[in-house]
Amino acid sequence: MESIRQYWKRTDKVYLLLCIFSSIMAVLALASWAAKQGNGFATDAVTGQITGIGDYRRALVQAGAAGIGLVIALLLSCIDYRSLVKVWPVHVALTWGLVLPTLFIRNVSVGPLTIGYNAGDTDNYSWYKLGGFTFQPTELAKISFILTFAMHLDMVKNELNEPKTLAKLLAHMAVPVLLVHIQGDDGTAIVFACIGCMMMFVAGLSWRYIAGAVCAGVTALAVAVGFFPDKIFKNYQYQRIMALFHMEDPAYADITLQQNKGLISIGAGRIFGRGLFNEYHNYVPKAENDFIFSYIAESIGFVGCVLVLGALFAVAIKTLTTGLRSQDKLGTYICTGVFAAMAWQIIINLGMNLAVLPVIGVTLPFFSGGGTSALMMYLCVGLVLSVYMHNKKSLFDH
Repeated sequence: MESIRQYWKRTDKVYLLLCIFSSIMAVLALASWAAKQGNGFATDAVTGQITGIGDYRRALVQAGAAGIGLVIALLLSCIDYRSLVKVWPVHVALTWGLVLPTLFIRNVSVGPLTIGYNAGDTDNYSWYKLGGFTFQPTELAKISFILTFAMHLDMVKNELNEPKTLAKLLAHMAVPVLLVHIQGDDGTAIVFACIGCMMMFVAGLSWRYIAGAVCAGVTALAVAVGFFPDKIFKNYQYQRIMALFHMEDPAYADITLQQNKGLISIGAGRIFGRGLFNEYHNYVPKAENDFIFSYIAESIGFVGCVLVLGALFAVAIKTLTTGLRSQDKLGTYICTGVFAAMAWQIIINLGMNLAVLPVIGVTLPFFSGGGTSALMMYLCVGLVLSVYMHNKKSLFDH
């Protein structure tokens, strides 16, 4: 008991409680979804008796993954983050050893295991399926990338803006981005790129490189969309982008259906929402996953959305401030990477739900249904707590 008391005294209690609150809200939302939009309990077609947990399984998986993730996060926080960086060959081999087979193997079953499983209706074959459970290794690969990229930045921090050094860093970032793109998960590839760019920015990347990259990127994107859309985007991706400008056009009705339904659901929540377990909720495709925010908005309204987004915002900001308190750059870079993963996933997911960004399959941290996503978030929490507990200083220290 004394060791628990000492741990509780040393750790970031508010940070942990905010994460736990987010997971509790996610489980409640998924249980509500199962009752109102999913199939709830599985029942016998003749007798009507309950024969299984049905879609309540998603809420149970979310709760289980969050619980396991929390335990792992607490254990990780007790390990010095420098030690986790030093064993980079282990986690690189483990995570990318799981990712690489899905680049070439698609829907191949080996006993109860399916490699390269497609969990949606796109070209994304990034999953493993074992029995009734699915697992996406690229979520864990994000953590490995954050650790290795932080180590790389720490090694070259005084030479970051040297062309040769910068070229090596860009290659380091480009490899996972391209691998995940080849795999078919462009939403995750974008998040990888955002993580790397933000970490380099915090490390001190020159503004002239940033300005040059922005100008070149905007120009290249404009030329690609204007003249070579079929070479840059898959057809469904191009259609989703164009649909944003034709939300009311019947020609895009099938593509805009999900986002239009999501907007209706968000508006229906008004100030206080219909209630999580109200008799009626508007149907939204994938409301349990990418569009969980629209379901939450309808359930608990504007006030509830402010509470949920406030919790996510607080977690993200506390992640960043923990990095700023670190006495070494390595801790700063790790926390920046975790912050970038959280912040950009929140921004992209909200953009999808509000129909200002195309649907690209990016989840809302802590809230979207999925055991792998929940587990990944708590592993990130463990890294941040490790920095908090093993190396911190006051923001006013010099």
